[in-house]
Amino acid sequence: MKKIFYSFVLLITFFGISCSVYETMVNLSRLQFKLGDVTDFNVSGIDITNKSQLKDFTALEALKLSSVFASGELPVSFKLNIEAKNPNDGTGGYTKTDATVKSLPWRLMIDDKETIAGNISSPVTVPGTGEIALIPIQIDIDLFQVIKDQGYESLLNLTFALGGREGSSARLTVFADPTVSTALGDINYPGELKIVDHKFSN
Repeated sequence: MKKIFYSFVLLITFFGISCSVYETMVNLSRLQFKLGDVTDFNVSGIDITNKSQLKDFTALEALKLSSVFASGELPVSFKLNIEAKNPNDGTGGYTKTDATVKSLPWRLMIDDKETIAGNISSPVTVPGTGEIALIPIQIDIDLFQVIKDQGYESLLNLTFALGGREGSSARLTVFADPTVSTALGDINYPGELKIVDHKFSN
């Protein structure tokens, strides 16, 4: 009789753990990511956030940029915000669940060209409220070295498109492999996510 009782207890315990794992996995699968805005964009140390064309540069800035480009460089620096949304707010039959993105190894594509890779510097909590949390990633890259088939003016126009007055992340794609912390431990996504600017993905 005791053996039957212990077996029943083990079965209930296992079933409860399995349900918790399943529920956690379902909730995690509902996390959504999208590329947000590009901020703090500078080219060779020159802020271009209020510029949209070559004539917006001063004569000194234009001279500096042309000299840098002539030496085979065009260093840019900017912050790309990834928007994370956690719809597990306790409605629709789902348990309210906060999620902490512990790690987010990423690789950046510009106009479908592979550029650099990195990871977030610290964990980011995405509250179960349906609101958007920002995951900032810092990008420091030499455009001349990764996009070599374009001339000076084309590369500058690319920087305007990304971080200028009317800039956006439309020409960027991020592939990421999130690790999310849960009460059951860290859980890795089964594969890379493709994150773009025009829609949330999970």
